[in-house]
Amino acid sequence: MRILVATDAWYPQVNGVVRTYERLAQEVPKLGAEVSFLVPSLFRTLPCPTYPEIRLALVTPRGIARHIDEVAPDFIHIATEGPIGLMTRAYCRKRKRPFTTSYHTRFPEYVSARLPIPESWCYAFQRRFHNSGAGLFVATPSVEADLKARGFERMMRWTRGVDVELFKPRNVRLFGAGPVFLYVGRVAVEKNIKAFLDLDLPGRKVVVGSGPQTAALERRYPDVLFTGPKEGEELAKAYASADVFVFPSLTDTFGLVLLEALASGVPVAAFPASGPKDVLTDPASGVVGTDLRATALKALELSRGAARAHALGYSWENSAREFLENVLAAHDLGLPERRKLFRLRRWRTRRAPHKKTARLGGNRAASFSCVSLGDALGDIASTQTWLPGRRFSRVRVPTCRT
Repeated sequence: MRILVATDAWYPQVNGVVRTYERLAQEVPKLGAEVSFLVPSLFRTLPCPTYPEIRLALVTPRGIARHIDEVAPDFIHIATEGPIGLMTRAYCRKRKRPFTTSYHTRFPEYVSARLPIPESWCYAFQRRFHNSGAGLFVATPSVEADLKARGFERMMRWTRGVDVELFKPRNVRLFGAGPVFLYVGRVAVEKNIKAFLDLDLPGRKVVVGSGPQTAALERRYPDVLFTGPKEGEELAKAYASADVFVFPSLTDTFGLVLLEALASGVPVAAFPASGPKDVLTDPASGVVGTDLRATALKALELSRGAARAHALGYSWENSAREFLENVLAAHDLGLPERRKLFRLRRWRTRRAPHKKTARLGGNRAASFSCVSLGDALGDIASTQTWLPGRRFSRVRVPTCRT
């Protein structure tokens, strides 16, 4: 089973979307499937207005079609609503090919924070974009409820995970004795970082990350330590050196940094927005409230062990399994005409029963239990059952960097 993920968010960007698909690429092969990526680096790019760190691909229908046809995927998943996502959606609709999408970003709020464009216009665009797919993957119950109220359809839950081997408690204090209040993420207006930096808190405030607001905030808050972006072990040490992780964002749909902080044994303080409301379900590991200063001070009193224990409940393996199950289920539930095809072909083969298997990773057949759906979806997953017969060519596609 081969899946192509079309995404406008990719390296050298450092954000939750990129990290999510990086880990998906690592975990999916363990479940017997393959994942390839259609990313901006395959095309010429230009800087995004107001956010030059993000490169927008200059794509054409022909270029998108060529790359997709070369990979010859069994399923197509569109991760973002940028140029690559839009062109991939157009390709699928033109060829009457089903696809799934993800809701990673509150795009309307991001746009409204930068431009005088009503949020309702952006939500109308996103609703049209996602509702044309066979399934929309959302990370949390609160995001699902909000989108459902706005007219979005066919939503499916896809949670996230955390690397508990990398992000763990460490005996380090990179920023002094403390207390240290930490923020990690993009330094951009939609992250509401100013709400954190304006707080009257004891000790020290530290910001790890970069973005278009960095220079302005450094000038305005000279007492705050801005470290720039960190990755890997250095990022893990930065988390472990903090006493409280402060998450001021009102627009994130999940917030992977919440799990990374918790796994590092750092309690979290956040506003009651989607993401924190769904992740910080244990009051012993984080505090959610409208008074960010009060929540940050209260979080100082929480147990680092409880924070770590809460993060251990999130697994990237489980996240990858949910992704595969959603892809397969969406291609059944979203397409009535496919269901008719499945019933017809099952009727034709009743006199010659065969073991239901899924073609995973080229020509290798394996039991479909690897994605925990069992025989009930065996016919859906099997490329022998409903995909056009063809031999897949091996092509070099972008791979995730660790």
